[in-house]
Amino acid sequence: MKLSRWWQRTLILALLSVSVVAPVFLVYHRLNLTPYARREFQEDISSVTFRTDPLQLNAIGQEGVEELEEPKEVVYKEKDFGSTNSSIQQKINDCEKSKIQGCRNNILERNEFNQDTRQELKAQQKELFSIVGNENTFNTTVTHNQSMHTHSQKTTDANVEMKDKKSMPRATQNHQSSRPQPRRVLNQKVLEIKDQIIRARAYLGFASPGSSSRLMKELKLRIKEMERALGTATKDSDLSRSALQKMRHMEASLSKADRAFPDCTAMATKLRAMNHKTEGEIHYQQRETTYLVHLAARTTPRGLHCLSMQLTADYFALRPEDRKLPNENKINDPKLHHYVVFSDNVLACAVVVNSTISNAKKQGKLVFHVVTNSLNFPAIWMWFLLNPPGKATVHIQSIENFEWLLKYNAFKEQNSSDPRFTSELNYLRFYLPDIFPTLNKVVLFDHDVVVQQDLSRLWNVNMKGKVNAAVGTCQEGETSFHRMDTFINFSDPLIANRFDVNACTWAFGMNLFDLQQWRRQNLTALYHSYLQMGSKRPLLKTGSLPLGWLTFYNKTMILDKRWQILGLGYDSDVDKNQIDRAAVIHFDGIRKPWLDIAMGRYKSYWTKFVEFHHPILQRCNLQA
Repeated sequence: MKLSRWWQRTLILALLSVSVVAPVFLVYHRLNLTPYARREFQEDISSVTFRTDPLQLNAIGQEGVEELEEPKEVVYKEKDFGSTNSSIQQKINDCEKSKIQGCRNNILERNEFNQDTRQELKAQQKELFSIVGNENTFNTTVTHNQSMHTHSQKTTDANVEMKDKKSMPRATQNHQSSRPQPRRVLNQKVLEIKDQIIRARAYLGFASPGSSSRLMKELKLRIKEMERALGTATKDSDLSRSALQKMRHMEASLSKADRAFPDCTAMATKLRAMNHKTEGEIHYQQRETTYLVHLAARTTPRGLHCLSMQLTADYFALRPEDRKLPNENKINDPKLHHYVVFSDNVLACAVVVNSTISNAKKQGKLVFHVVTNSLNFPAIWMWFLLNPPGKATVHIQSIENFEWLLKYNAFKEQNSSDPRFTSELNYLRFYLPDIFPTLNKVVLFDHDVVVQQDLSRLWNVNMKGKVNAAVGTCQEGETSFHRMDTFINFSDPLIANRFDVNACTWAFGMNLFDLQQWRRQNLTALYHSYLQMGSKRPLLKTGSLPLGWLTFYNKTMILDKRWQILGLGYDSDVDKNQIDRAAVIHFDGIRKPWLDIAMGRYKSYWTKFVEFHHPILQRCNLQA
C-alpha cells in the first residue's frame, strides 16, 4: 500500500516537471535563440515597455494645447531591420534635407492600422530614438535596455530622459521651459491643410503632361478631398473630424511622392516657380481690381440715372409758375447761416440738406445754396419741390448762369480722365465771393459729407483775420495725414522758396470762409496765378486740394478734428467712437456711400438720411 502511494507521488512530480521544462524547451527551439536573436527578443520586450509613451504624448498634443510641442519625427520604411548604420544615417539625412513635415501623421497611421505586429512596434521604437539622438544614441540605448528590461516602466522612462539630456540638452531645456502655457494658435490645422495642398500641387508639377500614373491620380484625388474638407474654414474649430482623417491620408500620399521624387533641389526650384507665378497673378488681380473700382467710382449707378431722368421729366411737365421754391427772400440775407454745395448728384445733395436740418436747433436760419450744371439742374430743383426742407431755405443755381465766369477763362483742360478732377464744379469753390457777392461768410460742404450735430457754434468761431477755417491733416500717423510735398512739387525753386514742406495741411469737405477777408486779399487772383504756373510746368498734381493749399497758405485757421472726420471713403479702420463724436463725417475717397463699392460698415451713416420709401425712389429700385 505504501509502495503504491510512493509511485503515485513520483508520477505526479514527474508530470509536473515535464509541464515546467517542456514549454521552456519548445520555446527555445521554436525561437532558435542565438545570441543575436536573443538580443532582438529582448529589444521586443523593451519596446513593449516603451509603447505607451509616444501614444500618451500624442494624446496630450491632440487634446490640449500647443504647449507640449513634439519634435518633428522622422519616418522611413525599412525592408531590412539589420541594415548598417550608414544606410540608416543616409535615410535620416535625406528626410532632414527634404524639409517635409509629414512624419508625425505617418506614425499615427501606422500605429492605427498595424498596432498588433511586432515589426511595427520595433520600427516605432527606432523612429522615436532617431528623433531623440543620432544612431549611436539609439544603439547605446538598446544595449542599456537589454540589461534593464525587467525593471519597471518608471525606471525605463528615467533612463530615456537621461539619454535625452545627453544627446539634446537644448531640446530638454525648451521642453522644461514650456510649462508656462503659450497662447494657442487657432488656425494651425487650417494652415497645415493649405500647405499640404501646395506641396501636392508641386509634386504634380514634376509629372510629364498627360501623365496618368497611379501616384498622380492619387494626389489629384487627395487635393480635391482636402479642398472640399477645407471649404471656407478659417480656424481649426470650423473643420470636421473627417478633415483630420483626410489630412493623414494626404500625408501618406505626400510621403509616397517624396520617395518618388527625392531631388530636394528640383522641389525648391518648383516651389520658387509656383511662388513667382502666384505673385504675378496677385499683382495682376490687384491692378484689375484697382481699375474696376476706379471705373465704378467714375460711373453713375443705374438707379441714380433713373432718378435723375424721372425728376427731369417731372420738372418739365410742370408749369413755370409751379416751379418756385419757398423762402426765396432769404437767399441773400447775410445774417443767416449759408451753406454751399457744388454737386451734380441728387441724392448726395438731399443727404447734406436733410442731415444738416435734422440736427439744427434753429432750422429757420439755414439757407442752402446748391450749385450744379445745366444737365442736373431740373432734377435737383424738382427733388426739393417734392421734398421741401421745412423752415429752411434751398436755393439752386446753374453754372451756365454765371456769365461773369467767362472773363476768367479758368476752366482749362485737365490732364486727367477722372471726372472728379476735370469737373468745373470742383473749381467753383475758388469763386465764392463772386458767386455770393452779398454774403460775408459761408460754409462750404462737399457733397459726400453727413452732418451729425448742430453747427451753430461753428459760425461763432473767431477766425483771427484768417480766410479759411478747416480741420487739419498735419498730424503724422493719422489716416488723413498729408504733407505739402504729397501733391506739390517742392523740387521747383518757386515752390521751395515760398512754402514750407512741413507746414500744416488741411482738408476740404467742411470749410468756413470769410468772404470779406477773401475780397480784401484778392485770393481769387492769386489762385489764377498758381493755376497758370501749374499749366506751364509740373508744380502740382491734378485736383483742387493742392491749389487750395497754395492759395490759402498762411491764411487758414486749423479747427479741432472733432468738427470733421475723414477717410470713410477709403479707410476701413476709422475709429467708431471718433465717427460718433464728429460733427461732420466725410466720405472722401472713391468708395462713395451711394455706390455699390461703398464700405458697408459706414454706409448706414448716410442711408439713414435717404427716404427710400419715397415713390420715385421705389420706381427706380433704389434701396438701402
